Amino acid sequence: MNEQRKEILQMLAEGKITTEEADQLIAALERDQPVPVASGSDVRPKGKPKYLRVMVDANDDGIPSRVNVRVPLQLLRAGVRLAALIPAQALGEANAELTRSGLPFDLTQLKPEQLEALVEHLDDMTVEVDQPDTKVRVFCE
Repeated sequence: MNEQRKEILQMLAEGKITTEEADQLIAALERDQPVPVASGSDVRPKGKPKYLRVMVDANDDGIPSRVNVRVPLQLLRAGVRLAALIPAQALGEANAELTRSGLPFDLTQLKPEQLEALVEHLDDMTVEVDQPDTKVRVFCE
């Protein structure tokens, strides 16, 4: 909260101005401040992200469904650091099992600096899915 807004609220609390006057003063302050540019309908504060969020809005056969998952990035960072401690043979077995499951992913290539680069560049990504009534968003907040 900025200093001018605090002063207005303090004057209101002390009874020096009415609620209508406080509302007018705050509205005048907001007009004078630049409006943040938003991509889409929601505004997220910029700064060091703490969470990876995956949101899915779907409408299957007229039945709306929604998924909203928020994963702490610290958990992902810890997982990447722990993966570095896994013996090479175990990583090979894990990679083989991932491939058999239809997810060809090489855990030996997962490095902490790559995760940080991903987090840095993953601001707001929208993915269109095969179904027209489904929207998937992945972003950091």
